[in-house]
Amino acid sequence: MKHKTKSGLKIISNNRKARFNYFFSEFFEAGIVLKGSEVKSLRDGKANISESYAFDENGEIYLVNSHIPSYKESSYNNHDPKRNRKLLLNKREINKLIGRINREGFTLIPTKIYFKKGKAKIEIAVAKGKKHYDKRYDKKKRDWQRERARFFRKSS
Repeated sequence: MKHKTKSGLKIISNNRKARFNYFFSEFFEAGIVLKGSEVKSLRDGKANISESYAFDENGEIYLVNSHIPSYKESSYNNHDPKRNRKLLLNKREINKLIGRINREGFTLIPTKIYFKKGKAKIEIAVAKGKKHYDKRYDKKKRDWQRERARFFRKSS
């Protein structure tokens, strides 16, 4: 599922499920500390971040529950597919994120993994979970947009 965009980003994985489950307030771009076999697996376009999130530990941000499958050609140097991965951010950004998480009840959700100028990056969003009625409203709105487009196609 590798996509090349006009800005030179090569998108590896998109978290489409997150848009349905969370309200996003702010986005941050972070680097990821990876092993060699993880980078090779990402270059093959294999990663899953649909059930992952980020948390803080000792003043650092870690990505949890992201699945980067083991690289087939790697021998004994292979990695654990579900290990916690450290995210690389500025100290000011880390302090801002930790404050949002602890005080305001937000969570950190990864939205996409991509390569930018040869480096693996991840876009994380400061997000607040949606309630059931919010999800129903979004689904109703999406269905209405689809019906409206169908009606205009038939009428013209």
